[in-house]
Amino acid sequence: MVDAEALVRPVVEGAGVELVDVAFEGTGGRRTLRVTVDRDGGIDLDAIASLSDKIARRLDLEDFGAGHYELEVSTPGIERPLRTPAQFARARGQQVKVKTTEPVEGARVHTGALVDSDDDGIVLEVDGAPRRVPIADIASARTVADWSAELKGTKV
Repeated sequence: MVDAEALVRPVVEGAGVELVDVAFEGTGGRRTLRVTVDRDGGIDLDAIASLSDKIARRLDLEDFGAGHYELEVSTPGIERPLRTPAQFARARGQQVKVKTTEPVEGARVHTGALVDSDDDGIVLEVDGAPRRVPIADIASARTVADWSAELKGTKV
């Protein structure tokens, strides 16, 4: 099978959008190709629909996938995963939750404000103190929304 990310990436980047993730999930008749995209300022529904059409045409031209599958193109949402140094850089100033493969300062789960990042690691403010977490030790990371502010329509 052809690599989905290799087919999707040039279409997404050609539209001036960042490819966040590509996942081909499911078995048998219920398979879904999930393409997650983002850009500074967000993406409206018309842009998602246009991008979805372009991706579908590319996949059809390249005979992607054997059998039926559904294509789902979406944004990461309010609480978004963080994987790359660029994604961490864009999330500076936001609350994040990071899980590490090994304990860092005695913990594997770290929640706090992301105050700095570079290619080697991130710095969180946890309980008022800076905590550096190496990128290589991060198992997963995501932004954490202030749901009360989101539901009220205000952001702190």
